[in-house]
Amino acid sequence: MPDPAAPGTLRPGGRTARIREAVLLAAGDALAADGFDALDLGEIARRAGVGKTTVYRRWGTPGGLAADLLADMAEQSLPRADTGALEEDLRANARLVVRTLDDPRQGRLFRALIAASLCNEQAAEALHRFYAVRVDEWAGCVRDAVARGEVPDGTDPHGVVAAVSAPLYYALLNTGRSLTEADADRAARAASTAARAGVWVTG
Repeated sequence: MPDPAAPGTLRPGGRTARIREAVLLAAGDALAADGFDALDLGEIARRAGVGKTTVYRRWGTPGGLAADLLADMAEQSLPRADTGALEEDLRANARLVVRTLDDPRQGRLFRALIAASLCNEQAAEALHRFYAVRVDEWAGCVRDAVARGEVPDGTDPHGVVAAVSAPLYYALLNTGRSLTEADADRAARAASTAARAGVWVTG
């Protein structure tokens, strides 16, 4: 799986872009602090310093706002690694996941978005799209490994990438403990070893 989004740089785009940035920042802060229930559009408008009508017209519902926040995070996520070796590429992916999930704000934000996806259809669809974008980005590492002969032909790139972050998300959601680089390295090594052994070869 992909990394959760790492903050990027401000994109140009005039007043509309500035409004979106302010609203999404306020929404992310509210989610990280208080969860999905904190996404009251009127309160987000107040925090962002924009008109309530603007927020309701553009985003409509808390689910719509969460969905746009995820879209923005996907747009700003870091590109995949390209080290020339599959395990090193996957290690970079896993360490980025760990850094993001262990970040005080980003970790809470992703917990809130995952929780929102369980009770809000818009948030669920947006979370699925977010991960599809990020998995596809990092799947290039596996395609390159196939081309180098490092892993067998027919290896499922998306399956390998998903296998990297799956144990990290499990630890985040089910144990509550802090993640470490050792966790990241172990996840990358397990996924790359399985890929070389043909575990992810599909019909």
